[in-house]
Order: sequence, then C-alpha cells, then structure tokens
Amino acid sequence: MRSIVLERTAVSPILIALLLVGASLSCARPAIQSPPPPSEFSRPVIVFVHGAWAGGWHYTKVEPLLEDAGFRVFRPTMTGLGERLHLAREDVGLSTHIDDIVNVLEFEDLDDVVLIGHSYGGMVISGVANRVPHRIRKLIYMDALVPESGESVMDLSGGAIETMAEAGAGGAEPWQLVPLWVKPGKLPPVDVPQSMLTFTEPIILDNPEAEAIPAAFILTVEEGKETDSFDSFADRARARHWQVVTMEGGHNPQWFQPEALVEVLLGVVGEGQAPTGLQVTPSQS
Repeated sequence: MRSIVLERTAVSPILIALLLVGASLSCARPAIQSPPPPSEFSRPVIVFVHGAWAGGWHYTKVEPLLEDAGFRVFRPTMTGLGERLHLAREDVGLSTHIDDIVNVLEFEDLDDVVLIGHSYGGMVISGVANRVPHRIRKLIYMDALVPESGESVMDLSGGAIETMAEAGAGGAEPWQLVPLWVKPGKLPPVDVPQSMLTFTEPIILDNPEAEAIPAAFILTVEEGKETDSFDSFADRARARHWQVVTMEGGHNPQWFQPEALVEVLLGVVGEGQAPTGLQVTPSQS
C-alpha cells in the first residue's frame, strides 16, 4: 500500500504541469467576440407595413436586398391577411392593424425604426407613430394614404374603393371587401379579402410628438403618365414640408421593381444616393 501511495505522489506533479500548460494555451487563444445586440447596430431597422388585401409576403424580393446592404428587416403580416388569413373576423379594424405593428415594435424591442407604409399601410403607420413615436426614426409613405385625424380609408378613397372592390364577392363573407383581382381558387401567396371595418374605422391622431418624426413620401408614376391616383397625398406631404420623391413605376414596386425601389429607399433613408432621374422635393423646416 505504501508503494502505491508513493507512485501516485510521484505522478501528481506531471499532471499538475500538464494542467498548467493547458490553462496557459486556453488563455492564449483569442477571445471570440459575440455579435452586438440589435440595439447596437449602426443602421436603422426597417419595418414594412403592407397595403390592403396583401401581406408581408409582398416584400420577399426586397428583404434580402436590404439585408445585403446591412439592414435588419421586418415584414409583418396584419391580422386576417396573408398567412394570418385564418384570423379574419368581422371586428378586425384599422385599430387592430395598428396594434399588430405596435406589438411587433414592442415585443421585438425595436428602436431607431424606419417605418414604411405602402398604400393602405399609410393609415397604419400614422396610427403606429401616434402610439410609439419614441421608437421611430423616420416614416416613409410609399404611394400611400396620408390621413388627418378623424378620416377613414373610405373618406380618403373618393369612391375608388367601391369601384375596385365588392363586399362578399366570390363567396367571401358579407363583411369582407374583395378587390376585382382576387379570384377564388388561386394558390398562395395571393391577395385575400379584407374586413370592411379596416376601411370604415376613422383614425385618431392626437399625439403631438408624432408630428415631429421626420417623414418622406415616395410617389410612383407609371411610364408615360404625368399624374397618379396618389398625387393628392403627395400634395399633403409637400404641405407638411416632407421630402417627396417621384419614382417611375407602378403602384407595387416592391414586387415588380425591387432593385429600383431599394435604391430609392437607400437614398430616402440616407444610406445612399438617390438614383439619377428621380424628381425630389427636399424637406423644409
């Protein structure tokens, strides 16, 4: 027994030496830097708010282009639309959709946000800015509605909604508006019927802090045309001294002209140069 003890005590210094060598090697390894948390990214977060009858899928072509440019991108889908079609209800209104986007910003803890609303999405981002202005760096209205407090989509459409959509068409519920291009039986991703209440509910804008958020308007005008159905909202933007950019193209550049749209967005956000040939009205203080 005594000899065994002596053998163990003779080996132990060697083990200690090996452990010390291993420890010194581990200390010599360069430390692995963890990626910075989202709040430490230098570029703003971009959040797209889609238009009526649409969904976040409308921005699948734009998202990777902006991510390649170094941006974090969110493209949520609002209740009752897109992949959330199964949540469609008669009581889903404009305020529901505003809640949808506010919750994205709050639960993802997003600050320094560039909030981009397309078409009907202009109503939504106006309501979001009214609720959480401290989270928003800039508002961009992309061929979008620019409301005053107390107005609804129906108020602003000038009868256009009634000519392009019908309640309950194609087997939809009577409380759903269905645009002419939405036909039953098409496979996703597709535009879908939308609750009537989202078009009739007036917006309430009563937070003066929201008025201080910098904003811009992108007006798309088709080739060969001089006017667009969203001209009146570009005029509202100019009256508010926002930057207004006119881009040649149709109403859905995110789908048909993703590269051109990203180039315009980089200029408006301030992370690039506006493309040549664009008509730009600079913002005024």
